[in-house]
Amino acid sequence: MSVVPNTVALERAERAVFAHDAWVDGGWQRDVLLRWDVSGILTEVTLGATPTADVAIAAGPLLPVMPNLHSHAFQRAMSGLTELRGAPADSFWSWRTLMYRFANRLKPEHIEAISRHLYIEMLKAGYTSVCEFHYVHHQADGYAYADPAEHAARIVVSAEQAGIGLTLLPVLYQYSGFGARQPLPEQRRFIADTDWILQRISQLAQAYPGNSRRRYGVAPHSLRAVSPESLTAICAGLHALDASAPIHIHIAEQAKEVEDCRATLGARPVRWLLDHQAVDQRWCLIHATHMSDEEYRDVAASGAVVGLCPTTEANLGDGFFDAARYFAAGGRWGIGSDSHVSISPAAELRWLEYGQRLLHRSRNVLASPTVPSVADHLYAGALAGGAQAAARPIAGLRVGQSADFLTLNTEHPDLAERPSDSWLAGLVFSEHGAAPIRDVTVAGQRRVSAGHHADEALALADYRAALAELLA
Repeated sequence: MSVVPNTVALERAERAVFAHDAWVDGGWQRDVLLRWDVSGILTEVTLGATPTADVAIAAGPLLPVMPNLHSHAFQRAMSGLTELRGAPADSFWSWRTLMYRFANRLKPEHIEAISRHLYIEMLKAGYTSVCEFHYVHHQADGYAYADPAEHAARIVVSAEQAGIGLTLLPVLYQYSGFGARQPLPEQRRFIADTDWILQRISQLAQAYPGNSRRRYGVAPHSLRAVSPESLTAICAGLHALDASAPIHIHIAEQAKEVEDCRATLGARPVRWLLDHQAVDQRWCLIHATHMSDEEYRDVAASGAVVGLCPTTEANLGDGFFDAARYFAAGGRWGIGSDSHVSISPAAELRWLEYGQRLLHRSRNVLASPTVPSVADHLYAGALAGGAQAAARPIAGLRVGQSADFLTLNTEHPDLAERPSDSWLAGLVFSEHGAAPIRDVTVAGQRRVSAGHHADEALALADYRAALAELLA
């Protein structure tokens, strides 16, 4: 007599994993059983469990995976192309001119190829979610495509193909500087009004509905690029569409921006924003590099997240964010790879701490009295803040959160023979060859196995073809 397999039991087993070690609620726990539902949401996290024959055993310790809260995907293709001094005083502003020239060459197929390759790189490096701050909306002449959401849709499709979670943030961009200065010719691809942005969000949500792996928000680019009236209108319009949707904004990245804001609006950028908008948990303030003592305190009290991108901020010469001061005030924060000169979450955390060591001339600055391991403290903070900024259920190995986790390779020289309480320190503060990451799972689906993504070769070929056209 033939045996009919118990399909329900098999499917349930495939939606489970047992790990001898897993990082749960900020610490390593032994013998952890995870189960998730068909949508990839964790339904069970059991500590001290016993492995059973029908459940796979993880090949190493399981670690919840870091959200990337700030990305400009197309800038991945610029990496290494701007490291030449073109003026006696090279700066963010001269880099921005080069970026505009590059952005004006992009075609829809380039956007898709670059994004897909980048998102696979992110997965392999240990990001399973990305907040895409998307502002290349139109054709090079500034006119809309036949499908006005052409580029945004390419990003959504690229994320789906790669298997990464996405929070898409269409950008409101109106002006070239404070005082409603007319846009520069090279900015015409970015320019949109409030209604156009809100229409695109509605269009995208209809074509590609939101779920636990996909979310929509909005990004007023910066105080210099939108009017006070438009900032209020876009926030109100988004609230009408989705009252809990995230709002991201570049702010106080450069000292010149602070000076120009004071001259035009009569206040520093962060102070003005706090005084004129209901800044709360929905908001993510990208960079916030140049703040006063009062602003550090009041941003922390608001519940907003500060989005820190240390490798990009160093590359652009932005300056030091005083994380020690902000952490002491209880501020929330996360990390992003921004321009993608680095695609490693460990590098962002490492350089965040190293920046503080240089600033304060001390070591292990960002540890806490209750968590003396600086790597553990950083990882927990970035995980929580990144999940809040993404506005998706990706806050770790907890019931109700997405089954997003990576499998560490404890045979890697940076982790081998070390006790579990130093694994995160080995991941964050050591860099010797490939990262000690074996597998990456997103919403319960294995996306990276033994360090490889199934589509990485094809995505790389498409990326190289796009790059060849862009640089011809």
